[in-house]
Amino acid sequence: MRRTVLGFLLAGGIALPFQAALADDDGWFGFGKRRPDVAPVNNTLYAQECGACHFAYQPGLLPARSWQKLMAGLEDHFGENAELDAEEVRRITAYLVENAADRSDYKRSRKMARSIPAGAAPLRITEVPYFRREHSEIPKRVVSGNPKVGSLSNCDACHTRAQDGSFEEGEINIPGYGRWED
Repeated sequence: MRRTVLGFLLAGGIALPFQAALADDDGWFGFGKRRPDVAPVNNTLYAQECGACHFAYQPGLLPARSWQKLMAGLEDHFGENAELDAEEVRRITAYLVENAADRSDYKRSRKMARSIPAGAAPLRITEVPYFRREHSEIPKRVVSGNPKVGSLSNCDACHTRAQDGSFEEGEINIPGYGRWED
């Protein structure tokens, strides 16, 4: 009996860290696997109001505290007045917060959230450490020097399925340069 218990404990001591590593982002042997990228935008009001001026960024690209801060300052939204009526602000904020990176089960959203220091509330997705790491090897000439791209905030210029929430490397096509691979 002692030998069986000792063997079980030793096996558990070896297997548990292995299981925890497997369960972190990819689930345990494929069960409960996190979804790969970010949830696509599925809120008509948000898509219409915010998407009228720029790419409707998925809520899973920033933590809830960032979306709250961003929506509280629409009178000066990156140099523009983007004010909405109070009910629209409430509804859009609720959608963004409920689906934010730190509340998502999508793998890339979780990586975005984990890279942000506790208490920090970046207003730009391009300020998120995970985003910066992922884009660090891209030469400026293919982004800011490219009139068809302009800046890293123009996600759908290069990420062919950005609107679907997919930012996979194999789906990148930089205008004027073609497919991007590390």
